Amino acid sequence: MKLEAVDYTAENAKQLFVESLRNTGFGVLKNHPIQQKLVQSIYDNWYQFLNSEEKTDFLFNVETQDGLFPTEVSETAKGHTKKDIKEYFHYYPWGQCPSALKQEVQQYYQEANELATELLSWVEEYSPNDISDKYSQPLSSMIDGSEKTLLRVLHYPPLKGDEELGAIRAGAHEDINLLTILPAANEPGLQVLAKDGSWIDVPCDFGNLIINIGDMLQEASSGYFPSTTHRVINPEGADKTKSRISLPLFLHPKPEVVLSKKYTADSYLMERLRELGVI
Repeated sequence: MKLEAVDYTAENAKQLFVESLRNTGFGVLKNHPIQQKLVQSIYDNWYQFLNSEEKTDFLFNVETQDGLFPTEVSETAKGHTKKDIKEYFHYYPWGQCPSALKQEVQQYYQEANELATELLSWVEEYSPNDISDKYSQPLSSMIDGSEKTLLRVLHYPPLKGDEELGAIRAGAHEDINLLTILPAANEPGLQVLAKDGSWIDVPCDFGNLIINIGDMLQEASSGYFPSTTHRVINPEGADKTKSRISLPLFLHPKPEVVLSKKYTADSYLMERLRELGVI
């Protein structure tokens, strides 16, 4: 199986994109409206920030989950015992952020949210009737006005050789949210688990936009859209000395949105954050 990039401007883009999500858990878009220049600028500026002493002024707030999560408090993927080798900054429009970085990161947050709303409408349009009937409201309306949608600036630092045995940059996991929107990172390493148990490299051509299914969409669709298992592997050779920056936007519904008979968006999120050990 190979992941193929879908041309956002093509007449059949909606259908091809949703088919890719359904079959692989991932959709890869090219010729999309997100500006490459903006993404590269965010990569460059946040790389400098995350390698500065200033970052310690923005340590995370346990209650609101915004700010910097340093390597020593990184997530442990569900089912794993080793912490991921990464640090990350959680950006929300209402949360803390270095003033010099806020304008462009907020611009990206808004543009990516607008595209995400469109992509969710594609998913709903190409959901079978018996599946769309399960949605408590239109998928795109679930995130309308949500203050829970999270932009994470991820930094995988260079490997020094003293990492804990068995630890990797991001252990195999599924995302919690509806969809994740991710510009191709500045370095490769992202892989998706295929149905036959093999790991497939996700195309990382700069300019591609990578979208994957999260657990909340799986829950809302009664499993029709399966949440995507993915990981970020450690680089080899000279690449070990390189940092990896990525910029996932996690689309979260408003807390009161009903996902299924068992969960609201809030109850599902709280359950998963407890499993991850971050609350």
